[in-house]
Amino acid sequence: MNGAQALIRTLVDAGVNVCFGNPGTSEMHFVAALDSVPEMRGILGLYEGVVTGAADGYARMADKPAATLLHLGPGLANGLANLHNARRARTGIVNVVGDHATYHKQYDAPLESDIEALSGTVGWSRTSTSTESLAADAAEAVAIAQSGQVATLILPADVSWTEGGVPSASLAQPVRATVSENVVQAVVDVLRSGESTVILLGNVGTRERALRAASRISQATGVKLFAETFPTRMERGAGVPAVERLGYLAEQVTYQLTDVRNIVLAGAKSPVSFFAYPGKASDLVPDGCKVHALAEPGDDIAAALEAIADIVAADVEPLLQEARRPSLPTGDLTPQNWVDVIGALLPENAIIVDESNTSGLLLPMATAGAPKHDVLTLTGGSIGYGMPAATGAAVACPDRPVINLQADGSAMYTASALWTQAREELNVTTVVLSNRSYAILKLELQRVGAESTGPKALDLLDLSRPDLDFVALAKAMGVPGTRAGTAEELAEQFREAQSKPGPHVIEAMVPTLF
Repeated sequence: MNGAQALIRTLVDAGVNVCFGNPGTSEMHFVAALDSVPEMRGILGLYEGVVTGAADGYARMADKPAATLLHLGPGLANGLANLHNARRARTGIVNVVGDHATYHKQYDAPLESDIEALSGTVGWSRTSTSTESLAADAAEAVAIAQSGQVATLILPADVSWTEGGVPSASLAQPVRATVSENVVQAVVDVLRSGESTVILLGNVGTRERALRAASRISQATGVKLFAETFPTRMERGAGVPAVERLGYLAEQVTYQLTDVRNIVLAGAKSPVSFFAYPGKASDLVPDGCKVHALAEPGDDIAAALEAIADIVAADVEPLLQEARRPSLPTGDLTPQNWVDVIGALLPENAIIVDESNTSGLLLPMATAGAPKHDVLTLTGGSIGYGMPAATGAAVACPDRPVINLQADGSAMYTASALWTQAREELNVTTVVLSNRSYAILKLELQRVGAESTGPKALDLLDLSRPDLDFVALAKAMGVPGTRAGTAEELAEQFREAQSKPGPHVIEAMVPTLF
């Protein structure tokens, strides 16, 4: 058994049985070894950002890591943007990056680079220096990934091809740390203080179990509940407590936290502005407000909230969202009405992967009372996440409909994910919101105080000349594509897409908000 075979066997035995990859020469023995370990499913992505984003979406829905296979430093560099999103989501990924043979590195070949420096920007990293140690390094990488980190295992080609590899036993799977009784009691004291208080939920704090406990606390004490702006995975819809997310704009957060004297963090970070703006604060905690840490992202957040609920709300039931759908709209599509089509027709048990950006500002309201569903969001703000994450989510949950709500500019970063969806016959419906503009940047141009709104500045934010054609693009990738200009057309095409297996693309023509 060579090193690559021992590595893959170790991964599979530890529960990592999907590998999204875009390999090169240095990874060919890993590729060949896939046939010797049939339990490992290899899935090809045509761009490394698709590979890493798919691994992120998979892990968010499977609650276990996927592996990636990337080619040397340049391949890793191409995948870093979506690894950044995964790091911010605390998504576990076993990131296998091939390297030159150990004896070849001294020659500074054209693809030589500092892989450890690159991988260190997104998490744990280790170079396996021998075939004998490779499997043990892989087992440790899996354990790191299971704790919610990106774990990069750098695999020199000769370590991969050399015989003598032996699979390693899995390490104990990490468990979420229990929050101490003292911390729980300190938060109970805050809740009983009578001061205006917010509980800010993040990580698994936006799953149903934690939401139910938080809702009980809110019903009993009057505290406000918010989820972080971009949750890793949020369970919502009819029968689940409805929790508002913090706004993207600093002004929205300032309004939401008006007169708040205490913020309790349950798996979330203290709120800060996404960017610096001239003359505006970066720290969004109100003056005089105290921040209390109940649970870190890696803690048992749900159990901590339940412990508090059992003290302050022993006989209180959570407030659950009633089943309610918007009426189907009519007429030309707008940023306000397209979301009502999705809310009215969202299928049962759907997974929404949301990268609709400015066009989707009203989406949470339109889908609040739809059948129970999950929402995955752009945790790190690095665009080109939606199509790959939808791909990974569909691999993780083949029996659930995946709905990718996708801004047009962001779609072009990783549009080749559609090819992977077609090849793997994944049930993903992608609705591309086509306003032919980087609309969010038009807004930011004003917000940062830049004075120029002349033709040269605006031209850099424009996606026309020529217009993108997502119907033709989808068909070129092997995915059926249609175009909708009215609410009626979008509804008809969305229904049709849900009635047939496999991927579909709908280009929804909407005007820009800005």
